[in-house]
Amino acid sequence: MRITELFFSLQGEGKNAGLPTIFVRTTGCNLRCSYCDTTYAYEDGESMEIPDIVAAMHQWSCHRVCLTGGEPLLQEELAELVDVLLTKGYTVEVETNGSQDISWLTKKAISASMDIKCPSSGMHMEMNMDNIGLLRPRDQLKFVIGTREDYDYARGIINRYTPRGQVVMQPVWKSEVALADWIIREEIDVRLSIQLHKILWGDRKGL
Repeated sequence: MRITELFFSLQGEGKNAGLPTIFVRTTGCNLRCSYCDTTYAYEDGESMEIPDIVAAMHQWSCHRVCLTGGEPLLQEELAELVDVLLTKGYTVEVETNGSQDISWLTKKAISASMDIKCPSSGMHMEMNMDNIGLLRPRDQLKFVIGTREDYDYARGIINRYTPRGQVVMQPVWKSEVALADWIIREEIDVRLSIQLHKILWGDRKGL
């Protein structure tokens, strides 16, 4: 597998925000979102065998891991890594961008965190909407909101597909959207995520 970075921090987003987590960030992404904060993961990275990845994780006592990217589902060995981590007792979350088939993910005892890109990303036409129906209550569906158009687009998808997982809305970092006000005023049942790690340590790699 190609790995951009492997680090220990707090989960900064979504339903698990604040929980100590080991992050394994894979290299490569098929999308180019306008607001992407991990462009450094588009290419390069280091080739690592699965036993070496697991060995590197052993430097921390934490047994919670997030496989992220880039887009981890582009890695052919990802399913094998997930199986190894589950065998070793890790709680596994996989973050994916919404363009790739997640059917195999939702058959495993893990948590899938899937984005649906909104118009301001420039990538909303690349989404695999069939994925939404595969999400389970243990999974989450995330919308990154940069404009009011994004918010209305996300609401339309929620109303159309009624996802079973936790729905998360997250403002683009340092954007001026009044997302919290919209959620409260319109009484929609979603979780607001505000990228805790950036509030604590700034917009830096490896945190």
